[in-house]
Amino acid sequence: MNCYEELKARGLIAQTTNEDEISKLVNEGRATFYIGFDPTADSLHVGHFMALCLMKRLQMAGNKPIALVGGGTGMIGDPSGRTDLRKMMTVETIDHNCNRFREQMSRFIEFGEGKALMVNNADWLRDLNYMEFIRDIGPHFSVNNMLRAECYKNRMEKGLSFLEFNYMILQSYDFYMLYQKYGCNMQFGGDDQWSNMLGGTELIRRKLGKDAHAMTITLLLSSEGKKMGKTVGGAVWLDPEKTSPYDFYQYWRNVGDADVLKCLRMLTFLPLEQIDEMDKWEGAQLNEAKKILARELTTLVHGEEEAKKAEEATQALFGGNGATANAPTVTLSDEDFLDGQIDILSILVKAELAQSRSEARRNVEQGGVSVDGEVVKDIKTSYVADVFAGEGVLVKRGKKKFCRVVK
Repeated sequence: MNCYEELKARGLIAQTTNEDEISKLVNEGRATFYIGFDPTADSLHVGHFMALCLMKRLQMAGNKPIALVGGGTGMIGDPSGRTDLRKMMTVETIDHNCNRFREQMSRFIEFGEGKALMVNNADWLRDLNYMEFIRDIGPHFSVNNMLRAECYKNRMEKGLSFLEFNYMILQSYDFYMLYQKYGCNMQFGGDDQWSNMLGGTELIRRKLGKDAHAMTITLLLSSEGKKMGKTVGGAVWLDPEKTSPYDFYQYWRNVGDADVLKCLRMLTFLPLEQIDEMDKWEGAQLNEAKKILARELTTLVHGEEEAKKAEEATQALFGGNGATANAPTVTLSDEDFLDGQIDILSILVKAELAQSRSEARRNVEQGGVSVDGEVVKDIKTSYVADVFAGEGVLVKRGKKKFCRVVK
C-alpha cells in the first residue's frame, strides 16, 4: 500500500482538486506542502492533531512540510466555523503564541536544512502596501463567488465584518507567496478551509500560469457529529502546562465505543492490519482498544515516560493496584494558607479539580470529593500545612479526576 492509499484507508482525505496528480506527488515524495496554524492561543490543541499527524506521515514518505504560522492572518482571524468576530489580539500576544508553536510541532515533524520549514506569514503580510496589494490581487477575486463560500455564507445573517472578509484573499496570497519562495505546490487543511484553499490555487493559476493543488483533511468528529477535543473545562491542549499528560491520557481513554477505532485509524501510526483486527472487538475488548489509543497518543505528544506514568496512575486509581506516585501533583505555597489552614474548596480549585469555589461546593455537597479515601462531607473542612508534608494527600473528585496535593 502506497502513502496516498494509506491516507484514504485511514479515512483522512475529504476533498482534492486533482486526486491523480496529488497521489503521484505524494507517493513519489515530490510534494512540498503547507498547513497553516493561526496563533489563537499559546498552545496547539487536539483540533490541530489531525494536521500534525498528516505532516508527520507525509514527511516519513519523503515529502517536505512547511508549517505556516499566522503572525499576519492572526491579526484578522479566520471566520470559518464562527458565528461571531474573533477576539482581537495584540501583536505581542500573536508573536508570543507563534514562538510557542515550534516546540510542540517538533514532537511530530523534523525541522532543519532540507527537512521541514517553519514560516511566518507576518513576513509578507504586515508591511503590505494596501493600494498596491488591492490593485495587484483584488481583480482575481469575485465577490459573488466569495459570498457563496461556506465560511462567509454562515455569517451573513448575523453580520460579517470587512476585516474578516479579507481573510480568504490573505490566505490565498499566502499560498501564492509560498509557491514562489519555496516551490510549495500543495496546501492541506481542514475540510472547512476548502473555499480558502481553492482561492489560493486559482490565484497561482491566474498570476503565474502554474498548477498548484489542495487537499482537505476529514474533520475529527465524534459519532454524534461534534468536534472532538473539547471537554467541560475547555480545549484539550498539547502543552502539558495547560492539559496535563494524565488528563490528556484520560481524554482518549474515555472516548465513546463508536469512536475509538476511527481515532486509532486516523491518529495513530499503528499498522492498519492491527487496527482492522480490532474491528471484531466488543465489550471489554473495546476498553483495551481505548487504552491502546490513549497510550499511543500520549506517547506521541508527551513521550513514552509520561504516557507510562499516566497509565500507571490510572491503574492505581481505577484498577486497585499500582502506585499513585505518578498522579498529577500540585504544590501548595504559604500564600494558599489562611491562618495556617486551607479549606477543601480552595484545595479543589488549586488542584484544578473544580473551576470555581461554587462548583467545588456542589461537588462536596453531592458527596463526590474524598481525601486519601475518606469522603469529605462538610464544605468548611480545613487542613493544616503538616497534612501535605512528604507524599501529601490524594484528593479525588468524582470517579475519574484526582490529584496529589503536597507542600
